[in-house]
Amino acid sequence: MKKVLFLALALGSFTFSSCDSKKEDAQEQAGENVKEGGEVKAEAMEEKADAVRDSADAKGEAIQDNADKMGAAAPAAGTTTTTTTTEVKK
Repeated sequence: MKKVLFLALALGSFTFSSCDSKKEDAQEQAGENVKEGGEVKAEAMEEKADAVRDSADAKGEAIQDNADKMGAAAPAAGTTTTTTTTEVKK
């Protein structure tokens, strides 16, 4: 009796494990393909964002370096410059 019951349970478990149809498998694969495609696009967008960020950083550094050079060309501390102004009457 135990053998018959065991065989019946084993047979029942095999029927549940083979429920996937070819159509269901194809749909699951299509879903996986969409997910993978999304990941590839996201990675490409992240790489572009990194490139834009790096370019902006480089341009900002160049502008700051140029400003520092302009500051070094300014008159030395302790020197005075005189600017004259004229009053305009209306």
